[in-house]
Amino acid sequence: QAALAQAQARWGAVDVLVNSAGAAQRRPPAELDAQAWHDAMDAKFFTYVHMIDPVVKAMGARGQGAIVNIVGAGGKVASPIHLPGGAANAALMLISAGLAAAYAAQGVRVNAVNPGSTVTGRLRSGMQAAARLHAITEEEALARATRAVPMGRLAQPEEVADAVLFLASQRASYVTGVVLTMDGATTPMVV
Repeated sequence: QAALAQAQARWGAVDVLVNSAGAAQRRPPAELDAQAWHDAMDAKFFTYVHMIDPVVKAMGARGQGAIVNIVGAGGKVASPIHLPGGAANAALMLISAGLAAAYAAQGVRVNAVNPGSTVTGRLRSGMQAAARLHAITEEEALARATRAVPMGRLAQPEEVADAVLFLASQRASYVTGVVLTMDGATTPMVV
C-alpha cells in the first residue's frame, strides 16, 4: 500500500497497472511442505491482490484503466516442480477473468499474460529443480525444456513485454478478460 501511495503522490492516478512479481521457488514434490504452499501464495497471489484491490476500485470510480497480470503457464498445466506456484497462477487467472467481468461496465480492462519458459535469470532455478527431480544435469534439463517447445526455442523477455504493452494500450480497448498464453504452442488448448 505504501508503494502505491508514493506512486500516486508523485505521478497521480494509476491508469495502467502491470503486476509482475516473483514466483514460488520451484522444487520437486518430495521437497514441499505446507510452508512452501503459503510462501507461493504470499509471493505472487497476495502480492498481486494487494495492488489490484485498491487500484481496480479507483479505476472503476474514474471510469477507465487497464490491468495486466503477468501470471505464467504453470497455472494451466500442472508441473511436478511448480505445484505451489502453479496454484497461485491458477488463482490469478481466475481473478483476472472475474475482475474483468466485474469492472468492464466501468471502463476497466483486466487481462493476464501466461509466458512459458522465458530466458531470464529465474530460468536457472527452474532448471536446477528439474535436474534434481530427474537426476540429470542443468544443461540436460534446459535442453529438454527447449525440445518440449514446438517452436524449438524459449521466449525472450522482450516478446512478453510487447504483449503486455499491447494489452495495456488503447489498441486493445476491446480486449478484457483474456488470458494470453505465450508458450510457443507448448500447451495448444482451445479453452
